[in-house]
Amino acid sequence: MSSSDPKTQEDLKPSFDDPESKEAIEPFTSTKTLEETDQTNAPMSENQEEEDEEEEEGECGFCLFMKGGGCKDAFIAWEDCIKQAEEKNEDIVEKCFEVTSALKLCMEAHADYYEPILNAEKAAEQEAVKQLEKEKEEEAAAATEKSESHEKEK
Repeated sequence: MSSSDPKTQEDLKPSFDDPESKEAIEPFTSTKTLEETDQTNAPMSENQEEEDEEEEEGECGFCLFMKGGGCKDAFIAWEDCIKQAEEKNEDIVEKCFEVTSALKLCMEAHADYYEPILNAEKAAEQEAVKQLEKEKEEEAAAATEKSESHEKEK
């Protein structure tokens, strides 16, 4: 695209206002818990069944979103690595560390487009840290309680 093109970079940014974009990024931006989003027991409507069949035939909304930005090649390399690791029953984290890092760096370099994913990842990391801290506090409290009860027995 030349600089004389009337479309600006602003025009090229995703709006996320269309239903497909919202659906593609919803799992990464949702604040619902797993229990709230669990639909395993919910009956599927005919439309849901048709949508699921369409996704199986085509690419998922997340994949389309990821490939729609400036990190298409990095995402494809990451996707290929994951598939290869799964096929060979290899450790995905170890095997795909480098391509995952490259994808993350690319996404950060194109944060204007990948912002919803980056924000969701950051929120998930913060939640994991909170959960770990809570577990440590519970373990420390249990250890203190056990120690105190042991002292009383003496």
